[in-house]
Amino acid sequence: MAEFDVDMTSKSARAATDPNGPTGRLATWLADTKLADVPPSVRDHAKHLLLDGIACALVGAQLPVSRKGVEGITALDNAGSGLLIGWGSRTTSAPSAAMLNSSFIQGFELDDYHPLAPLHSNSLVLPAMLAAAPHVGRVSGARFLLGAILGYETGPRVGQALNGLEMLSRGWHSGVVFGTLSAAASAGTLYGLDAAGFEDALGIAATQSCGLMSAQFESMVKRMQHGFASRNGLTAAALAATGYVGIKRVFEREYGGWLSTFGEGHHPDPSQIYAGLGTFWETDRIAVKPYAAMGLLHAAIDAALQLRAEDQVPADQIVRIDIDMPEAAYGHGGWQAVRPLEPIGAQMNVAYAVAVALLDGEVLIDQFSDKRINSDDVWNLIDRTTTHHEQTYDQLPVDERLTTRVHLTLKDGSTRDQVVAHPRGTGDRVLTNADIVVKYRSLTRSVISTDRQAAIEKAALNLDALDDITELMALLTPTVRSSLE
Repeated sequence: MAEFDVDMTSKSARAATDPNGPTGRLATWLADTKLADVPPSVRDHAKHLLLDGIACALVGAQLPVSRKGVEGITALDNAGSGLLIGWGSRTTSAPSAAMLNSSFIQGFELDDYHPLAPLHSNSLVLPAMLAAAPHVGRVSGARFLLGAILGYETGPRVGQALNGLEMLSRGWHSGVVFGTLSAAASAGTLYGLDAAGFEDALGIAATQSCGLMSAQFESMVKRMQHGFASRNGLTAAALAATGYVGIKRVFEREYGGWLSTFGEGHHPDPSQIYAGLGTFWETDRIAVKPYAAMGLLHAAIDAALQLRAEDQVPADQIVRIDIDMPEAAYGHGGWQAVRPLEPIGAQMNVAYAVAVALLDGEVLIDQFSDKRINSDDVWNLIDRTTTHHEQTYDQLPVDERLTTRVHLTLKDGSTRDQVVAHPRGTGDRVLTNADIVVKYRSLTRSVISTDRQAAIEKAALNLDALDDITELMALLTPTVRSSLE
């Protein structure tokens, strides 16, 4: 018998502590929103976002770093209801499954990101819901889709309340700070929380926010950190569903509150949490990556690709590369790369990303193999690259703060220059739903059969018609091939 009934209509709904405060407004909206309240175009895009997250999980499941993660966690926690994407019959506990499945989605830096409040939404909401589902009774595809959308909406809103990109500049792994709340919103939807329950879940999730951005250099743990947030949000929702009381009014508390503590001295804006709820959809702003690199580098990659395509500059004629970047991108990706460089470091470094873009004309899986990372032609360009923090970019309108300039100086003294304000995947250059399907098919064709590939695509894109989410879960768990073999 399931621990919780997702149909809450027979239960008396409890209100949030202060329905007019930031926490209460968000908790009430989460409890009251139905899938029918979400515009059809947003629902459709959300299904495509989920398909992209699934693609990333299938590609990442059997990466060497993922295998190490599974080995370590299952040695400690080797039994339970938690199914692992791409690992067949291997199981673990629900919290550990959320953590590991998230690490698969993050495994090759191909997953979504939000350009203004950096977090990787699918690595938060999808693993938390997959882990929660066996514990809440039958979960329809429609309810699963609603949970995803509410998580997609929550993370960017709380992130923008902390000034979004600024958290990266301060050294926080922003998505892990914001992401516990995304996961709690999504999992809480499956648990059928009322407004008071969502307030508790948000309070329990908020006190577990964490994440240091120094994980981006040589460590493997950057792949796992969104998993910590997914696990923590899942735990928060499960506790709230039992009546476990969380921090009330967690966003607006002056002493020890989420905004006052993480935003100390940086003027957080609580109105960002509830502004436009139900009318402006952050789901539409989530960017699907065209490149296997950190999202704040995509403007530089686009600029380099444009220079390569339009000016056809031979790499051996380049004597200097200057890259001007806004503060968050510079702090996150403008550091000096040195040999040996790990794949995670290469995916976080703008000099490396621009070098392979200029040389190879693409920045995908092959560009981050050990062989490519150690190639002399790449390092010849890296060694000629200088990065700069361009402070004027920090004063641009919010939707232009990814602006990056790549400037090439050639042997004959001539120069080439390209500035990109809206990299591919963002703003008016978003990947269309059709583009996302193409990406899914391209990424997964080497790791699963064509029949399985088609069945997953059909299930995801018709998610709201699924009677039971176990139909999709059954397609995701069989073992996948390694994307690097």
